[in-house]
Amino acid sequence: MSLTLYGNYLSPYTRRVAISMSLMEIPFTQEPVMIFQSPEAVSAHNPVTRIPTLVLEDGEALYESAAILDYLDERAGQDGALIPPAGKPRRDVQRITAIAIGTMERAQWAFYETRFRPAEIVHQPWIEHNEKHAMAGLAHLNGLVEAAGDNWLAGTDRISQADISTAVGFSFTAKVRGHLPVRDEFPALAAFTDRLEATAAFKEAPIPG
Repeated sequence: MSLTLYGNYLSPYTRRVAISMSLMEIPFTQEPVMIFQSPEAVSAHNPVTRIPTLVLEDGEALYESAAILDYLDERAGQDGALIPPAGKPRRDVQRITAIAIGTMERAQWAFYETRFRPAEIVHQPWIEHNEKHAMAGLAHLNGLVEAAGDNWLAGTDRISQADISTAVGFSFTAKVRGHLPVRDEFPALAAFTDRLEATAAFKEAPIPG
């Protein structure tokens, strides 16, 4: 029995877990559930019905992408982990990853305002507030990409969670806030993301059309 990942790849949190497992060469099966369409598929394993949820071989369930990735790093061991084990290298990866996650959250909150609220109570200033901060996050990440040149973002000798989450965050923001000029304003980040999106691990977890 393999690991089972509950969640669809429009969710950047689910997607970063799936990409990480592919890079770690940890086999898994995806259940591409949409929470609002099939909540029972997830609530059977997660009492708060959130994705991603990862069910292990023995039936134990893990929740939230950060906790899931922490487990996966432990399972992969030091040679396969995507976050360094200690010290400044770990802090650097975690810091960049936190900016990427914050950017995802801002884009998601702006997206949800019109997706789940009736039109008559959509609060446009809240959308604009979150879009402003999503763009600020992308601007910061774009600067890091420019500074890194041909290197990985946190100065690691191979891809890390900072790189994965940065690319996933950019792609998600471009998808759900398509009117924002993210490719024009952040060309280095766009090129970095395109390079990662062309790899097998990213292609195996495509954002739904």
